[in-house]
Amino acid sequence: MELIEEKIELAASIIAKAKHAVVFTGAGVSAESGIPTFRGEDGLWKKYNPEEVASIYGFRRNPKAFWEFSKDLLGKTTAKPNPAHYSIAELEKMGIVKAVITQNIDMLHQRAGNTKVLELHGSVERLECLDCGEEHTWDYVGEFLIRNEIPRCKKCKSYYVKPKVVLFGEALPRDVLMEAVEESRRCDVFIVVGSSLVVYPAAELPFLAKRSGAKLIIINAEPTHADSMAEVVIIGKAGEVLPKIVKKVKEIKASERS
Repeated sequence: MELIEEKIELAASIIAKAKHAVVFTGAGVSAESGIPTFRGEDGLWKKYNPEEVASIYGFRRNPKAFWEFSKDLLGKTTAKPNPAHYSIAELEKMGIVKAVITQNIDMLHQRAGNTKVLELHGSVERLECLDCGEEHTWDYVGEFLIRNEIPRCKKCKSYYVKPKVVLFGEALPRDVLMEAVEESRRCDVFIVVGSSLVVYPAAELPFLAKRSGAKLIIINAEPTHADSMAEVVIIGKAGEVLPKIVKKVKEIKASERS
């Protein structure tokens, strides 16, 4: 316990000195809000074949399988931000965190109060038809799902309506990725929260930040392959660790002003 407290103090001291911190988040930060992870012990990939349910090729072959999978992933519409999300938002309010780069599609960072969120894998907020580009609402699509039917485009009647999220086989949104790269190069502290750092090109960002001179802090439920190059590695729940770090940062800032 003492070791973790020491690491929390070290992380807080680094963050308190930051002029331009960036936070990078993965599924682990939202797991504490009840949204299932993909690769964890109870991850979705233990239950589903990602090639069938989460690739663009699988979606075009069998959109019904995608929507069955989505009931587990996207059906968590009642999920709310947890203390980790609110802590990250608090660091933005303090002027320390300038951007959040996320692999998550759940909008929880925005709901917690972050204003600059770069969504590398898109968002569940909007849906679109792959054939004609028509956008749809969840209210419209939900009517089909209630009847256990595949959603159809209201304009062209295509069955290829899906959330504007990045599936396997699709490119990341170029403008978002380029902005994330720029933020990673600019930052002086790069904080990884709840990411296994195995999905590229997103997982390259902490390495880019480190090469550009940033200090690296990793908070994750289990070790990552990037731990050896980080100034601080804390193994634990983000919702427990981050509030403690923010409290320490506030104490440091208060002592500087007094």
